[in-house]
Parts: sequence; C-alpha cells; structure tokens
Amino acid sequence: MITYLTRAAAAATFTLASLAVTTPAHAGGVAPVDFLTLPAAVATLPVAEEAQNETYDRARFKHWNKGLNLTDGCSTRSEVLISEAVEAPTVGANCSLTGGVWWSYYDETEVRSASGLDIDHMVPLKEAWGSGAWEWTAERREAYANDQGSPVSLIAVTARSNRAKADKDPAQWMPAAASARCRYATEWTVTKLRWGLSVDPAEADTLQALAAECPGVIVQFEPAE
Repeated sequence: MITYLTRAAAAATFTLASLAVTTPAHAGGVAPVDFLTLPAAVATLPVAEEAQNETYDRARFKHWNKGLNLTDGCSTRSEVLISEAVEAPTVGANCSLTGGVWWSYYDETEVRSASGLDIDHMVPLKEAWGSGAWEWTAERREAYANDQGSPVSLIAVTARSNRAKADKDPAQWMPAAASARCRYATEWTVTKLRWGLSVDPAEADTLQALAAECPGVIVQFEPAE
C-alpha cells in the first residue's frame, strides 16, 4: 500500500507515507466513510454539470480569516505556512515570518521564503462554487475557504504552480511532478467528499483514470461541519 505523511512530515521526507486521510469528528454525528480504496471513493462522488459559474465572485468566500488561534495575530494563511514548514520559520510581531523551509510537492521544489509560496485551495473556490457551494451560506463558504480541519484542504505550494493551476480541475491541470499524481488525485477526492461537492463528467473520467493508477491507496474522511 502507498502511504502518505501530511504537511510538515511529508515535506521533510519528500515521500508519500500514508494516503489514509482523517479529519475531526463531525458535530452532526455523520459517520465517516471508512477505508475506501481510491477508485471506490471516486465512484461515490456525485456527477453533475457545473452550475452558476456566471455568478461566481471570489469575494463570496471570506479569506483569510483569523485562523484557529484568534489571539496570535496569525491569519489562516500564516497558520498553514507555519504548520507545513519543513524547518520552522521565526514568528515575529503581527505574525511576520522570517526564515523557514517548505516543500512544494506539486513541482518538487524547496522554497526558503514564505513570500515564494501561495496557499492553494485544493479544490479552487470557483470550482467549489460551480460544484455546489453556490447554494451555501456565507458562513459555510468562509469555513470552506479557511478549512484547517483537514490536512489536505489548504496546501502551501510555489506561487508559479498555484497560478498555473488557477481554477482548473484535474481534467484541465495536474501537478508537474509525476510523483504527485496519486497524492493530488486523493486529496482532490477527499476534499470534494468532505464538503459534499459534485464532479463534472470530464472531471469524473479523469479521476477514475487516475485512481486506476493508485489501486493501493486508501481514503478515509469525515464530512465538514
């Protein structure tokens, strides 16, 4: 079985160490989907054409908010950078970050300055909107845009790779590094399942093909609150 370490551990080793993904318990008591293979997980995704794309506005997703610690002066963006650092940065006044080392798995690049990184929404905001978030409340969209309850929703990557990805789904864009394929397909699938988002037909076909390359990958998730 392929395995995968999330965040700093994955970056530190530059290897996949476990592809089982877990998230905090759902307040509503919804049971997690336990130990699905990646092909089975992809098969559970609802398939539907994207909707309401013409009404998308990035401002409908409030980000970055004050993060998990409301007293440390760090935004969600900064908290993700701190948690994903291979070598921890120094955190100064107003959560200014100096030093530190990160690993961008999209393009297998070591980054030594926080300014060289973007925090990527694994499923981009526009993609989420067209896949069901257009029906959500503003509060749920803010929760989505700042989701640190799952280790795969927000990923620190090189700015160039994030901007190349933009709003594209896996049928339109994949990370440059061949080593990223199984991890990326899994994290995309987990995020869509976690938030109850649909996939369009081309996206579903691409995910099915990717999942076939990764038959030993195991997925576990819980729905977002």
